[in-house]
Amino acid sequence: MKNSVQYPETGRTDTRISRVTTPACLKTTILKIYDCLLASYGPQGWWPLTELREKGTINPLKTGAVLGYHPADYSYPQTRNQQFEIICGALLTQNTSWIQVEKALLNLKQLHSLSHEAILSLDPEILKEAIRPAGYYNQKAIRLKLLAGWFSELGDRVPAREELLSLKGVGPETADSILLYAFKQPSFVVDAYTKRIVTNLGLADEEAGYNEIKALFEENLPEDLAVYQEYHALLVEHAKRYYQKKNLRANDIILKYIS
Repeated sequence: MKNSVQYPETGRTDTRISRVTTPACLKTTILKIYDCLLASYGPQGWWPLTELREKGTINPLKTGAVLGYHPADYSYPQTRNQQFEIICGALLTQNTSWIQVEKALLNLKQLHSLSHEAILSLDPEILKEAIRPAGYYNQKAIRLKLLAGWFSELGDRVPAREELLSLKGVGPETADSILLYAFKQPSFVVDAYTKRIVTNLGLADEEAGYNEIKALFEENLPEDLAVYQEYHALLVEHAKRYYQKKNLRANDIILKYIS
């Protein structure tokens, strides 16, 4: 069941799951966590875009980077260039922080090279230097070129997850991020923050793998794009506040009583 929640200060409306009656305790817990996080932090507006950053769109309630986000607006990406930018960001954010990825993306923007056509024609050494802030720039430059070639042949088709996983440098988290945010497909993203929270709350074992945790959410949530996008982003925001140093469950003052 979904209810609309109005935010008077912004005029935005978001979708909240609430009061779900189900015999499955696990499902109820997953839904309660979502509602609790959404009530605590509000819509997150992922995936951030440089174009929106330039327009001054912002999520002031976030920790870390706040520019380029579009809270409660699920219409993005609206162009193929925005779509490709999200794909680039999903690759570049591997093993680094989003603040460093932003620097790399803005460097590419300054070079007028934040499109698949431009990446393909860009001198490899210039590309490496542009994305240096994101780390592993030699490896990532090669993989960006490969992604640009793949994207240029994709057309308007939505790729299957297996297709994305077959691409060099694209693992499960990157593939799901691309599907969820670039192609608007409900494919839940699991990252280290997500695993840290669910294991700390006793919803999954420490040994649980990526697909097991992914299934934990997908089997207990409505197949709703906005919910998938918000849930992942909210877990990241929550973890940044309470799980940066693998804090004990007792320190999670928001979720510790839910499960």
